[in-house]
Amino acid sequence: MAQDHYHQPVLLDEIVALFADQPAGVIVDATVGGGGHASAILSAAPQLRLLGIDRDPEARAHARARLDAFAGRALVVEGTFGQLGTVVREHDAFVGTDALVGVLMDLGVSSHQFDEGDRGFSFRSDAPLDMRMDPTSGLTAAELLTTINQHELVRILRASGEARFANAIAKSLIETQPRTTFELTAAVERAVPPAARRRGHVATRVFQALRITVNDEEGQLDLGLASAIDELAVGGVLAVISYHSGEDRAVKAYLADQAKGGCTCPPMLECVCGATPRVEVFKASARLASSEEVTHNPRARSARLRGARKVAP
Repeated sequence: MAQDHYHQPVLLDEIVALFADQPAGVIVDATVGGGGHASAILSAAPQLRLLGIDRDPEARAHARARLDAFAGRALVVEGTFGQLGTVVREHDAFVGTDALVGVLMDLGVSSHQFDEGDRGFSFRSDAPLDMRMDPTSGLTAAELLTTINQHELVRILRASGEARFANAIAKSLIETQPRTTFELTAAVERAVPPAARRRGHVATRVFQALRITVNDEEGQLDLGLASAIDELAVGGVLAVISYHSGEDRAVKAYLADQAKGGCTCPPMLECVCGATPRVEVFKASARLASSEEVTHNPRARSARLRGARKVAP
């Protein structure tokens, strides 16, 4: 697997295999990050061009530099994956008359965003509690905690798997109003007895829950999946890499629904509502990283890849 000092892409060989044999057209990398997946796809498939989207200005700058070798075949632009359809239409000069033959969505946070301590994504460095993927807009995590009520905070903590101590943690965060990552960690430690702490860092799921909320990742995912299926040409491939169970469940459920065409008939009865399948799902279970890849890139351990091909109505 190619190494990347900005971000080491996961499931790289699997992603290239999904897109390399697509007919001539445009691929949208809706979360282009450092350009690792995009570079590999363009190298393997000279018939393809790629439109890369990212909300993080640092990521866009790195991706542009990395993809400069593919002059005329790659364009990196600002946006979120939830804005996929709008971004494609805004850049129709690049897309032209070519079909959209693939969409890649690599969800979550890049290695670089985690490792850059001043972004506030990680509990390993003391930094302002920011967590915004686009540091130029929206509320920071610290600002969110000044506006959210305890009931809603409990809900988002439970959604990220922090069920047992969600109430105690939410109460601690509301009372202490942390402004830095270390203050957030201390507030969580205050709420969770040492004897009850699971393996791993006590604040992992709290950081995840706040990051997802700050960046509206759930809403973006819903919009992005719908836009991807709408924009893809028949035969086009959608590939989604997720990193936590909530994301993976949402992707699995959406693809299963689209494979039935949104059929609302009781599952034990024959469909009579006239629903038409929109996609063919490649595999019922998610693809996982190999043990060899996990050895070289531990962050690949939680990656789950799901894919589908758009079919004719």
